[in-house]
Amino acid sequence: MSKLAARSLLIILMFAASGCVHTAPPTLEYALADTALKAAKAVQAVRYSPGYWYEAEESYRQGKILYNEREYDQARDLFNKARVAAEI
Repeated sequence: MSKLAARSLLIILMFAASGCVHTAPPTLEYALADTALKAAKAVQAVRYSPGYWYEAEESYRQGKILYNEREYDQARDLFNKARVAAEI
């Protein structure tokens, strides 16, 4: 095998291996955001803090969409943002 062929094979294997990297689903962040939103709703956050409520609800909604599309890193960030906004 020539050096060029060996290098090409190595580059192809590196790209193939990098495609196999898997991020675990953010199930904890999903659950915490859901719980925080339910608690905020129970104390009428939409009435007393509508800006934070909207931010929490919208981040959670977008996070669920990304979660279902298996975009776990972005979903994790949005779930954390939703939880923080709901807890304020």
